[in-house]
Amino acid sequence: MNDFLPHLLSVFIGFLAIMNPIANTAVFVGLTAELSPVGRKRAAFKALMIAFFVIVVFSLLGRFIFDLFGITLPALRITGGILVFLIGYQMVQGNSSKMHHPQVSDTNEDTENDDQDVAISPLAVPILAGPGTIATAMNYSAEGGAEVFITIGAFAVLCGLSYLCFIAGPRLLSLLGKSGITIVTRLMGLILAVVGMQMLLVGIFSAIKQFST
Repeated sequence: MNDFLPHLLSVFIGFLAIMNPIANTAVFVGLTAELSPVGRKRAAFKALMIAFFVIVVFSLLGRFIFDLFGITLPALRITGGILVFLIGYQMVQGNSSKMHHPQVSDTNEDTENDDQDVAISPLAVPILAGPGTIATAMNYSAEGGAEVFITIGAFAVLCGLSYLCFIAGPRLLSLLGKSGITIVTRLMGLILAVVGMQMLLVGIFSAIKQFST
């Protein structure tokens, strides 16, 4: 029990850094600028529900995926650590990760259905549930048991927080300003780089221990 809360906090902070609700709010507002307030709420809910479903699937099926493809836990942690570190490094440099912020066409369609499609891609995947987020979820839930529920629970809380940020997007962005968003993004990038390095070191240590026995 003494280790439960620190571990839960560690998982939550890892997801918080890689999803970065503040920076993603700016992306969300830009992608849904043509939507009505009601349409924006629907898009936010849809995007977050899809992202949550993706993370739940990879959290629950992580062990099965390992066995199916012959993947070892150290290999996942090393690869995921490198991936997460690179995303964090780009954020520290003040750049948006290309894995989470792909190029979006400048052509705007006026139909509500086309705008709603933005909730699926690029919002849900890969912005909210991108490669780094999936690797992080699989890493935290790889041991199975309570780890899976901790991972899903932490991500669910973060989805709720992201939804509130998305809904209050215009006011939040006007309050923080461009400089505030940049500062938050770089701080999250630093945390994310540390999380990625920790995953990498644990993976290397586990691999050495595994092959030395």
